[in-house]
Amino acid sequence: MAEGDHHDLKALVSSTKRDFLVKNNGDQVKIDNLSGKIIGLYFSASWCGPCLRFTPNLVDVYAELIPKGDFEVIFVSLDKNEEAFNGYFSKMPWLAIPFSDSETKDHLKEVFKINGIPHLVILDADGKVLTDEGVGIIGEYRAEGYPFTPERIQEMKDQEAAARREQSLKSILVSPSRDFLISNGGKQVPVLELEGKMVGLYFALSSFRSSLEFTPKLIELYEKLKEREESFEVVLIPLDEDEESFNECFGGMPWLALPVKDKTCEKLVRYFELSTLPTLVIIGPDGKTLNSNVAEVVEEHGVQAYPFTPEKFAELAALEKAKQEAQTLESILVVGDRDFVIGKDGATIPVPELVGKNILLYFSAHWCPPCRAFLPKMIKVYHEIKEKDDAFEVIFISSDKDQVSFDEFFSTMPWLALPFGDERKKFLSRKFKVQGIPSVIAIGPTGKTITKDARELLMNHGADAYPFTSERLEEIEAQLVEMAKGWPEKVKHALHEEHELVLTRRKSYRCNGCNEGGNGWSFYCEECDFDLHPKCALEENKGAKDDVMEEENGDDGLHQAPKGGWTCDGDVCCKA
Repeated sequence: MAEGDHHDLKALVSSTKRDFLVKNNGDQVKIDNLSGKIIGLYFSASWCGPCLRFTPNLVDVYAELIPKGDFEVIFVSLDKNEEAFNGYFSKMPWLAIPFSDSETKDHLKEVFKINGIPHLVILDADGKVLTDEGVGIIGEYRAEGYPFTPERIQEMKDQEAAARREQSLKSILVSPSRDFLISNGGKQVPVLELEGKMVGLYFALSSFRSSLEFTPKLIELYEKLKEREESFEVVLIPLDEDEESFNECFGGMPWLALPVKDKTCEKLVRYFELSTLPTLVIIGPDGKTLNSNVAEVVEEHGVQAYPFTPEKFAELAALEKAKQEAQTLESILVVGDRDFVIGKDGATIPVPELVGKNILLYFSAHWCPPCRAFLPKMIKVYHEIKEKDDAFEVIFISSDKDQVSFDEFFSTMPWLALPFGDERKKFLSRKFKVQGIPSVIAIGPTGKTITKDARELLMNHGADAYPFTSERLEEIEAQLVEMAKGWPEKVKHALHEEHELVLTRRKSYRCNGCNEGGNGWSFYCEECDFDLHPKCALEENKGAKDDVMEEENGDDGLHQAPKGGWTCDGDVCCKA
């Protein structure tokens, strides 16, 4: 199925025993009644989280378009039982294939090659496929995309491009039904009053922890700029679903906002391609976008970041570089009277006693499955490195939710830690831009950062990666090159007779021969995503097996165990 394909709608959605569709009240609607209408075939299910988020948007669009009289949606359910179907369909104002007609539903899934949901195929009045990307189009253009033809979508894209070229504060914040913003006291403030000012558009969600943590920093910046009588304003773009949450969020803010659930909020999310929270978009006095997100720099530098120009950011970057060059262990681990870490039984170890050592800052938490999976690997590597060099230590920096969880997790570790709830954790997370856990930062004997990717090095090379410097990595690279000398570039193997296997550098894989993890070298078929350890691939080659086995099983640390099977989002638990 492709855009432009034609279908007989009646043949698609009917059966030999049925010439009707159903409404959620049980009424039957003859399929012939759909003649001449634009039809959306909506493949969805109640167990699907993305479907549950998309369906209300489709309901809103449907409500706007149904008065036109030439648009209809047909629900094609992928629910597991009729009770689930009925509960989900009860929230839909459109038609559906009866749940009992599994044959028609299966046929539709096959015709339109449904590999994921939600999925919305839109057909024109003649049964021509206008698009099979209806979910994305509805999400981006809502009812304005109607009648969803390629020509209309291109027209919308052209309009958006023109709007970007001619952007002004008015074009961003004013809608056909509203030319004002609101204060937290309910006062209406004309958008016109902000023209000529620098404006920060603050996208926030009251239930989002990162938004809650950022708001006080933005308030501090805002109030300092007001004291200096700078021509700067903030406008909250609320992403809350209900007025109560919005009022609670907005009540403590000293700036203006768009009304909650205003359609302009959704438009701006799409317009600025929002991808993270918090986001603070800076609009210059000329109404043009000066910066798409300064939240991170505000969090790090506060009022020093103003006026958010490229020149100011270059100045801050130079300051940051100077800080990094002057970095010592004390400068990152000592804050006020917090000049210690803890060991077992609550023993305190002064930070100065760790100066001159190689330090790993280990960001982790008991609640995080990838962290629990990674910990045994980390403990093994720790003991192996300590045997080689006692001038080495690990400091656990916890993201646990309570003292009990912290104590339980820390009790399994042989190293040091920051106390639970220590204020230095936030500082270190921000400084090293820790976005997910487990994360491992390597600090050298001088106190300078060696690498922020020590976890990947540990996973790939184990203790052999120590001390994590570029020089050590070059040595490892040389070992890998030496290891492969004399190996064939390609091999044929009985386990994969379809194609030759090519000697390939692979960071991490699971051998399809012995089912063990590997990294470094693999005999690999890219087309089939098929890996064999060199020891497995070459075992049929006489004279090669023993040498390969000796190198692969030696103590060079290049061949490591596979990653743990737990996942949160990939192999890390990322911040909400």
